Amino acid sequence: MIEIDGSLGEGGGQLLRTSLTLAAITGQPFRMTRVRARRRPPGLKAQHRKAVEAIVAICGARVEGTELGSQTLLFEPGPIAPGEFSLDIGTAGATSLVLQTILPPLSFASAASYVDLRGGTHVRWSPCFDYLKLHWLAFMRKIGFEADIEMARAGFYPAGGGLIRAAIRPTRRLRPILLMERGPMRSIRGISGVARLDPRIAERQRDEAVRRLVGQAPAIELEVVHLASSSPGTLLLLRAEFENSAACFFSLGERGKPAERVADEAVDQLLEFLASGGAVDSYLADQLVLPLALAPGESAVAVSPLTGHLTTNAEIVRRFLPVRIEIDAPEGRAGVIRIQGAGISPAESAGSGSRSALPAPRSEPLPV
Repeated sequence: MIEIDGSLGEGGGQLLRTSLTLAAITGQPFRMTRVRARRRPPGLKAQHRKAVEAIVAICGARVEGTELGSQTLLFEPGPIAPGEFSLDIGTAGATSLVLQTILPPLSFASAASYVDLRGGTHVRWSPCFDYLKLHWLAFMRKIGFEADIEMARAGFYPAGGGLIRAAIRPTRRLRPILLMERGPMRSIRGISGVARLDPRIAERQRDEAVRRLVGQAPAIELEVVHLASSSPGTLLLLRAEFENSAACFFSLGERGKPAERVADEAVDQLLEFLASGGAVDSYLADQLVLPLALAPGESAVAVSPLTGHLTTNAEIVRRFLPVRIEIDAPEGRAGVIRIQGAGISPAESAGSGSRSALPAPRSEPLPV
């Protein structure tokens, strides 16, 4: 039984999601106390409960402590089983975070799986659907994960009601990646989207972003899109594409927030990144720690800036896997994260029932 204090590091829901993912893959049970201790209110919210339910559905786990607000969770996984899954968060909780929790385990299943997720697709404090599809999934495929995702309906805060669909195929071989230099800028592409609002809002977002980005890239292409949704909302997403890498940033609209401000928030993030030496954005770096820890060999990624999310995620990964993770700078600074991965194959995962093939996790403290 792996014991985890949920107040570790940034003390949010990421500790729980990473633990659920790795418990399912490795077959190792865990007990987490003080769940989301650094959030107000602490304890499980609807989207965290749904992440637990999703993992239970795919590996037949025994679980205790899933009621709303629970601050202690016991999780004992079973073998991963592919299938067709339909999950409804019931609120505007982030479907993206649930999908990121279940995609790696289902990638180690013996056959393809199909997932419907209902809830929020564009909500604060989580990657929006377009970030997942256009950015995160592209890097996951480089590592060796095989999946496709589509959005049938957008779900904005507070109504939610979005629907995304995923097809997740068994991974054949995972690969490390080296992203130390991003190389010359090739283009800035993206979308300016609107749902159940005046289309001119999306045009204003696009025009403001293009105005500020002129001269930053050889090509700038921002598409105006009209999203099917049961509730109003807007977004602007920018993806900078370099010779060796890419970085992605987005902003969401809200009542009383001018279209130009939506654009400016995304542009400000991108310009700050361009002034740094990072090869990938800090959001993506955090999300790559777990998949790269599963891959064989050494991965190295230059990040600007390093975040508490990344260092916390690294520490949780090391509780479950025999990996070495080195981070060469403090939080808030540009730095490099190096991961000597565990090289987990589908035959060694809990999906095959061969848990004894996993060596014990390393016990030395995390280098920073």
